[in-house]
Amino acid sequence: MESADLHPRAVAGQATDMVALARRLHDPELLGLSLRVLAWTFRALWDETSARRLLDEAVRISRKHTLAHVEASALVSRATVLQDMGRTAGAARDLDDALAAVDRASAMDPAERALLHGRIRLSRAVLDQNAGRLLAAEERYRSLLAEGELDVSRTVIATNNLAMLLAERGAFDEALQHADASVDLCEQAPGLLAPAIQTRAWIAVRAGRLREGMHDFEGAARAYSDAGIPLGEYYTEFADAMMDLRLLPEAATAARSAVHELEESGGSLMATEARLRLARIALLTGDVDGARHHADAAAEAARHQRRAGWRDRAVLVGVEARLEARSVGVAEVGTARRAAGRLERAGNLHSAVEAYLVAGRVALAVDRPRDAIATLVRAGDLARNGQVLVRLRGRLAVALAERAARRPAAALEECRSGLRDLAVHRSALPTIELRALASGHGAELGEIGLGVVLAGGSPARALAWMERTRAAALLTRFPASQVPMAQRRAGSVAGSTGPGRGVVVADTAPRVSADDWSRRVRASEGSGVPHFRGLAALREALDGRTLVELGKFEGRLVAVVVEPRHARLVELGAEEDVVTELRPLLFALRRLANPRGVAAAEAARASAELRIARLRALLMAPLGVGEHDELVVVPVGMLHGVPWSCLHDGPLAQAPSATFWVRTRAAARAREGAGRTVLVAGPDLTGASEEVEALRDVHPGALVLASAGAGAEEVVAALADADLAHLACHGSPRADNPMFSSLLLADGPVTVQELHGAGVAPHRLVLASCHSGADVAYAGDEVLGFVSAMLAQGTAGVVASIAAVPDVAAVDLMLELHRGLRDGLPLARALHAARGRVDRSTPEGFVNWCTFSAHGAA
Repeated sequence: MESADLHPRAVAGQATDMVALARRLHDPELLGLSLRVLAWTFRALWDETSARRLLDEAVRISRKHTLAHVEASALVSRATVLQDMGRTAGAARDLDDALAAVDRASAMDPAERALLHGRIRLSRAVLDQNAGRLLAAEERYRSLLAEGELDVSRTVIATNNLAMLLAERGAFDEALQHADASVDLCEQAPGLLAPAIQTRAWIAVRAGRLREGMHDFEGAARAYSDAGIPLGEYYTEFADAMMDLRLLPEAATAARSAVHELEESGGSLMATEARLRLARIALLTGDVDGARHHADAAAEAARHQRRAGWRDRAVLVGVEARLEARSVGVAEVGTARRAAGRLERAGNLHSAVEAYLVAGRVALAVDRPRDAIATLVRAGDLARNGQVLVRLRGRLAVALAERAARRPAAALEECRSGLRDLAVHRSALPTIELRALASGHGAELGEIGLGVVLAGGSPARALAWMERTRAAALLTRFPASQVPMAQRRAGSVAGSTGPGRGVVVADTAPRVSADDWSRRVRASEGSGVPHFRGLAALREALDGRTLVELGKFEGRLVAVVVEPRHARLVELGAEEDVVTELRPLLFALRRLANPRGVAAAEAARASAELRIARLRALLMAPLGVGEHDELVVVPVGMLHGVPWSCLHDGPLAQAPSATFWVRTRAAARAREGAGRTVLVAGPDLTGASEEVEALRDVHPGALVLASAGAGAEEVVAALADADLAHLACHGSPRADNPMFSSLLLADGPVTVQELHGAGVAPHRLVLASCHSGADVAYAGDEVLGFVSAMLAQGTAGVVASIAAVPDVAAVDLMLELHRGLRDGLPLARALHAARGRVDRSTPEGFVNWCTFSAHGAA
């Protein structure tokens, strides 16, 4: 039985031989015991149907021959299998029958009797846990462990499960102590090492200890693979961890894999839990129909399994999906509140907080403010001592309650406190992408707070609040990794331990050592809420320029306009109206970059000009700025994809935030004229070589890297101390994961993540590459991509394009841009002058005029 967990496939052959021998010898005791071992190997491989069939036979044989001790063992094993299959009533009956069989076995050795009693009590604790009776299960586990009558394997199981229960209610320090103890005990029970490491990984990630958690997930996957065990349960807990990190594509892939493997193997108990994860992920990604479908299926399965806690959780996701679809009524208020109460009484803190929050939202939607306020306040009270993500949900609930009670100042304070908590959580994450994704946990708090300050009508307060939630993940400059570029790039094709595209542990993620990762976390700690220094300091940095910072509240756009002497709030209209014009504009620019015939080019040009005119009317005209004023634009959300340069007739620079622009301005002043110029031409681009040769005349003495000399190692080394760098390369965007967007160099593609990890930060950077400026916006007012990653590492200014760059046609624009830079102009003014000299009569010239923008102040 011990070996069946560790090497199920090998033990299955031995057990099959023993079953055959027992049948030949007509030995019922040996047959019953052998059938149980063989059944356990099938259970370890998630073949529950075969396991149950063998255990049914073991029970029949032991009863026929009055072998009470064999019957008791087989019944306890069958109860476990029935739980896995979701048949909890049958499992409970088997445990009752097993206890009776132990009592009948008068000749049983006292030590064996105690051992069987302990196994039965442990199975009852697991039954309580799976049914959602978490406090009862915790009490049973603690009692069993205190008495010390379990064997090593069952002690591991009890300790492991207790750790999971403690994590569910937010007691993470104690949970990790038990998880560590469980892993240590596995030296004596190696067959349980994989699930024990997996549990510790899940708890560590939820507790915010990401490095330890991901390291353990790798170890668990290896242990499962070495044992030949399917990864259904692993995928389920990996999905949980990815969901907490807001790595939703990874979470969805893991959850789908879990559902498939568990349903295929007959593990319906775990399959129900995996399907509930899939419902939650669908809701987070906006797939309301998918969320409702998976939630209803999970709720029905949990009902058949008589698992009230899991049914309540599934029902709540279904209610939330109906809320998103605006199809809830008063009945759903009662449904959600009753489910919340049951989850609270069961000790399931995380789910209870979420349930009360859902109930409060539904009550607000059906105009029951008194019910809503009481329910939302209860969520806040429960969450007060939970882990950070639970506390954030509680802060959100109380903010909604205070807003409903017409106490805006109190609502704003809850939002402010929640964002401070989020900043602490974010600062512990070891990569820029994870920090950007984490900001999504505070997106709604940010929007509620913005609504409060907008109602007050103060441009200064509105701008200060926008800055609180703007590009916070970018504000910490990470130290360069100590892993050589060659090793990082070799690691980028290493095998994956987790499903999906991966970010921390991934098929395409460069591997870093645990020590290197820890060092990066320590070096980047302390990056809290962005600090806005006020309008006076901002105006000094702007030095005559006008700032336009955009925000979004309930689907409508607003702008704060900061001019040399005044600041104004401007209503702009619906974000959807801008998106309606932006998408066809980008499509038309793609067609113009590679025109297929005169007629197609003319149609695309006409469409592009129409959309530009409409976007000017939507975004620029209401601002009331001077036609030739120099602007600094801070976009929000989808507006990061707008080609801002073609919407305004004066110089224009973009920035992730006003705070960030001020930082780049300080960097520009501190390093004017220092360093060298580096010109890089990537492979397979006719125009790139021509462009670099022409630029060599503008910058005599520049370091030129072309052909075989423009490999990743050479480029990274050259950029390290560059004042000005120009990269003319093929660019490959990754909208799903912008940190894996890449530039093609002589020895293959180099990703944004590799450049960022290497600490590459030339003072000024020109990216003459397709889509190099198409950074991706994330929930919580974050943005990631080539431009933002370079600015985050210390680059003070970037020129890049949001669309495809016509190859040879870009040479003239780049020459004019660099002549302006040579003459001392900052990037925004040099680009504006260069665009003014572009021949817009050609499709290619028009595209280049539209799509290149300057970012930062250098």
